[in-house]
Amino acid sequence: MVVQVNQRTRSSSKTMEGNQQRAEANILLLGAENVGKSALTVRFLTRRFIGEYGDIDSIYSHSDKIDGRDIGFNIWDASYSQGGDEVGHIGERQLQWADGVIMVYSICDRASFNVVRQQVQRIRQAKNKLSGAVPIIIVGNKRDLQHRRTVSSEEGRLLALSADCGFFEISAAETYHGVLLVFHEMFELIREARALKKGTAGFRGIVRSMSAVFGRKRTE
Repeated sequence: MVVQVNQRTRSSSKTMEGNQQRAEANILLLGAENVGKSALTVRFLTRRFIGEYGDIDSIYSHSDKIDGRDIGFNIWDASYSQGGDEVGHIGERQLQWADGVIMVYSICDRASFNVVRQQVQRIRQAKNKLSGAVPIIIVGNKRDLQHRRTVSSEEGRLLALSADCGFFEISAAETYHGVLLVFHEMFELIREARALKKGTAGFRGIVRSMSAVFGRKRTE
């Protein structure tokens, strides 16, 4: 199902921790052309593999269960922009919408790996504009094409480690289970990030309250 981008979708995801029966997560998929982003998404949505897609922005809604809990996934399969200094541009609107980001490259295409490297840096540089750190998972796709590999597994893991990201190598063409693991892990990272953010906000509230109390005492 394709839905329109709107602010209500972003707001509804914030009810995740407050509603134990139903949770939502907004996931942004990024990467160069022909790396299998759309194939990855459709594999997760339908369990089927379809190899050919146009490069257009689409947002999909999908319901799943994790540990008996209903999860609503909103997945923004973002088109890849290129030209001049804006290669792999990531819009501020996309980052504000996203609870988590999945970045996909092809193990057969080193240029696509370099795009992911650049996009990770841009997201980390933009983190000061965001309300909190956005969890990222880097995915090396097309593992079934080992004979055409140009990016080693070690390079992918090292990039993820250096950028504090999760990492998977999968084949969207061969298996549904690997794709499922990626999205379920993304949900877990989003849940951890929200819990951390909530705890930090609570701690800041305590500090403000203590400052107010001691401030009044000094003036009495």
